[in-house]
Amino acid sequence: MPQTEFPNATVVAKANVYFDGRVVSHTLKFADGSKKTLGLIFTGEYHFGTDAPERMDITAGTCEVRLHGEEGWTKYEAGSFFKVPGKSSFDIKVGSGIAEYICSFE
Repeated sequence: MPQTEFPNATVVAKANVYFDGRVVSHTLKFADGSKKTLGLIFTGEYHFGTDAPERMDITAGTCEVRLHGEEGWTKYEAGSFFKVPGKSSFDIKVGSGIAEYICSFE
């Protein structure tokens, strides 16, 4: 299971809101210049582009992911993660409930 508490982080209060509030996250900034986002993904299917490589840790719920160039979907449950290359994209869908995640920018 990934780290779920982050001491000595600066929290950006302004939410990152996507898809009419169906995906919402908050940014954490660290002294070393790194950042993470903590978020919720509500039921639906969404497409995201990436600038930097990302590691998405699923901390609650279940989702399915299709990375750019792949045909099939892969299921991820709480305690699992997937990586997305920089300058790429992915589709993510939540069939029911809410999926919670921590996104680390690598």
